[in-house]
Amino acid sequence: MNKRIFLLPVVLSAMVGCADSHSLNVTKVDSNVQLFPSNAVYIALSQDGQYGNHYYAGSGKMVSETIKGELVTTLNNVVIAKEPEDYNTALNLASSRKFDYLVYPTVLHWEDRATEWSAKADKVKVKIVVVDVKSGSVVKSGIIEGKSGLATFGGDKPQDLLPEPTKEFLSSML
Repeated sequence: MNKRIFLLPVVLSAMVGCADSHSLNVTKVDSNVQLFPSNAVYIALSQDGQYGNHYYAGSGKMVSETIKGELVTTLNNVVIAKEPEDYNTALNLASSRKFDYLVYPTVLHWEDRATEWSAKADKVKVKIVVVDVKSGSVVKSGIIEGKSGLATFGGDKPQDLLPEPTKEFLSSML
C-alpha cells in the first residue's frame, strides 16, 4: 500500500510534462478581412529552420503545408510556392498571378530534440503575415510558438506543434 502511495506523486508529476503547449501572439489584425471560397491565396515558402548549426531540410515546406491544410477547408484556390522567396518577390509574384492574398511564413526557430531520452522539448517559432495583394497592406500578422511535452514516447516533431495554433490564427479570417 505504501509503495502505491509513493508512486502516485511520481506518476502525476510525469503527466504534467506530457502536454504540448503553444502560444499565439497576433501583432496586427484587420478584423474586417474575411476570406471566401472564391479568394485565391499564394503561400510563400519559408527558408528551412535551424537550431545552432543544424538545418532542418523541408521544415519550411512543412510550415506552408500546415497553412495550406487549414486554408483549403474553406478556399478553393490555394497555391504554395515551389521555392523560398524574399517578401517583395513573393508579393510581386502573387500580384502578377492575380492572387488576392499572400501568406508569408517565416521559420524563426526550429528545434527537433530526442525528447523521450534527453528531456529537452521540441520547439518551434513561426511568424505568419497575411497581405492583401492589391493594396500591399498587411491585414494580419502574428507569431506562433510551440513546445512539446517532455513525455512524448518518441516520434513527435516540431511540425506537430503547428496545426492547432495555425488554425487559431486563421480562424477569424475563415
